[in-house]
Amino acid sequence: MHPIWTDDDLTGKASEELAVGPAPMTTNTTLNRNLSLPLITLYGLGNILGAGVYVLIGKVAGEAGYFAPLSFLLASFIAGLTAFSFAELASRYPVSAGEAVYVEEGFGFKRLSLTVGLLVVLTGIVSAATITKGFVGYLDVFIEFPDTAVIICLLTLLGFTAVWGILESVTVAALFTLLEVGGLVLILVVTAPALQQLPQLQLDPTNGSFAGSWNGIVGGAFLAFYAYIGFEDMVNVAEEVRNPRRNLPIAILIALGIASVMYILVTINSLLILTPQELGQSEAPLAAIFQTATGKSPWLISVISLFAVVNGALIQIIMASRVCYGLAIKNWLPAFLGSVNKITQTPINATMAITVSIIGGALWLPIETLAKTTTYLLLIIFILVNTALVKIKRRDENIDGIFQVNILVPIFASIMCFAFLLFQSGSLIMKMWTF
Repeated sequence: MHPIWTDDDLTGKASEELAVGPAPMTTNTTLNRNLSLPLITLYGLGNILGAGVYVLIGKVAGEAGYFAPLSFLLASFIAGLTAFSFAELASRYPVSAGEAVYVEEGFGFKRLSLTVGLLVVLTGIVSAATITKGFVGYLDVFIEFPDTAVIICLLTLLGFTAVWGILESVTVAALFTLLEVGGLVLILVVTAPALQQLPQLQLDPTNGSFAGSWNGIVGGAFLAFYAYIGFEDMVNVAEEVRNPRRNLPIAILIALGIASVMYILVTINSLLILTPQELGQSEAPLAAIFQTATGKSPWLISVISLFAVVNGALIQIIMASRVCYGLAIKNWLPAFLGSVNKITQTPINATMAITVSIIGGALWLPIETLAKTTTYLLLIIFILVNTALVKIKRRDENIDGIFQVNILVPIFASIMCFAFLLFQSGSLIMKMWTF
């Protein structure tokens, strides 16, 4: 695995106007290239972090017990392989509706590409709904409002923020991301004294559901995998990134690397403060960890958690709306979804349609169902995208001026994703059969 850049890429002068597929429809307005490398990195990191530790760490611990760090490690390995594939594909085809374009380039089937694009949109909707449910749990630490009112008001506000403008909305997301990282650092600091207990920690196989068993670790990893989604969303704002052939691959790998390290560290420290059962039963796990570790009110970490959750939902709205836009300008979805506002230079119709859909999902489905559904859909998408890269590389192995990986990376990534999906499906069938 090694990056290959042209001289223009290294000097930041590469063409940013790469177009793939049929010419876009005339809307008199195009998306604006305002996202620098730091901004696109924070965009991806904020999406990954907000969806993971702040919402699902308790659920992963409830599934895997004291082996939850291994679940996060396994999930990061599987996600990391696919991240390298996305890094190359983003460098080859830096356009909106990235996954659909990748599959089209690899397989050449319009219907399959459209299906993948719609699956990506669906994962964004389901993921944002999951995150919004997590917001309600942390808000209850301060004050209780009817869940329905909170969900509708929050998502409406985020929808308008996404419409405001890509630079403005991603800048807001970047600020939220810095708060997220600060919150995790705070948790690591207040739980640091508990690290002296680590050598004495006994991994009792009776702790937690399936804890200490391979089924428990993989089951936890299936939930934890949801915590790593976000890197694939970065490719769908490619048309708004400066020098995307260079900056997107770098941003994808940096964001996923930082998230992986923080997840594993926070999970280890958390299990030294609360038992897996206590974590699994908490709707605001980091608030519970902070309160137990310090004996103080968890208001600060709860506020940070609220921002983290909001950030994840905002980024999903941006991502899904850009996929709809990308599919529409390829004439695969109704034309009105590809319309870009002349003032904000954002796809307003697509953004509003996505926001309404997320509200529906958040109101009617429980958080674990939403998270597992997202993971199933993403694994299917990842298998197709990795396979598409294999076909592309076999057809044209040596391309100058782009980030490239060895062909074994997408092959192994496809196998791992398929095995992961198969194993979890088998476990689900066994549970239903036992029941």
